[in-house]
Amino acid sequence: MSTVIAVILFVGVIAYALFGGADYGAGFWDLTAGGETRGHRVRELINLSLSPVWEANHTWLVFCLVTIWTGFPRAFTAITTTLYIPLGLAALGIVARGAGFAFRHALTERQAQRVSGIAFACSSVLTPFFFGTIAGGIASGRVPSAGHGDALSSWLNPTSVLGGVLAVTVCAYLAAVFLTGQAQRRADASLEHACRLRAFAAGVGGGVVALGGVYVLYSDAPRLFHQLRTVGAPLLAVSGLCGLAALILLHRGRPPVVRALAALAIATVVAGWGVAQYPYLLGTHLTIQQAAAPSATLWVLLVVSCVAAALIAPSLVLLYTLQLQRKLG
Repeated sequence: MSTVIAVILFVGVIAYALFGGADYGAGFWDLTAGGETRGHRVRELINLSLSPVWEANHTWLVFCLVTIWTGFPRAFTAITTTLYIPLGLAALGIVARGAGFAFRHALTERQAQRVSGIAFACSSVLTPFFFGTIAGGIASGRVPSAGHGDALSSWLNPTSVLGGVLAVTVCAYLAAVFLTGQAQRRADASLEHACRLRAFAAGVGGGVVALGGVYVLYSDAPRLFHQLRTVGAPLLAVSGLCGLAALILLHRGRPPVVRALAALAIATVVAGWGVAQYPYLLGTHLTIQQAAAPSATLWVLLVVSCVAAALIAPSLVLLYTLQLQRKLG
């Protein structure tokens, strides 16, 4: 049962990486769009794309937090008492990002809108970076089972920095792919071309970071490197092929296919991390079974997760479908 709950938790992590990642990546392109005049059309496309769904995208984060502190309280305690600095900074980024996005639409004074926009864009880049450093700290075994690990080296290390940079590039890539489709549906050829170039650049950048990360993991997280090279290799291969196919099809104007391939590329690389981590929840010292709550709690959590999926999943599917059909925003 503990493994079943761990799989459910990781499904939530993958969903947040996809939907929340595209959300954060839109902020990256908002930040790099240029001045008020040059970046107006890109920012307008981002606003129209995000407004109906940006809050729904982050329900996956709540799901992940509830699942880990209920199903694996020992691991949750260890993570929060060790990685409290990046966790706090990520939480601050989420608040600043949401407030900036909301106030940018509500305020009428231009300077206030500009400040709100800067808060939204900067926090959209910093928040996924901190989440990536958290993942790197966990994966590299720097979170002790008893918690209260080193507050700095647990997330300021080569694997964590790799995780942070990779998270930012992946989010930018996903967002650019989705924005390309939005621009095409709005019949804006020049904006579609600009978004396609952004997606290509972010995809290539993410691939370069991932390849460079091989050497980082080899020296800094040897156990993780070995597992990715063996049991995680098939998933990483699928990720690489999907990512390459998405880049090739970007220039052939097929956003739905590219969007599916990009999502599959990201989902499989995150799943590869999960497979490589198994059976440990923290590094190489706390297994899923050791960290799990009592069996009765896990059964209740399983039932709640199934009920939540039955109630929420259809609503999210409908929301995203209406957004893709331009019936929202």
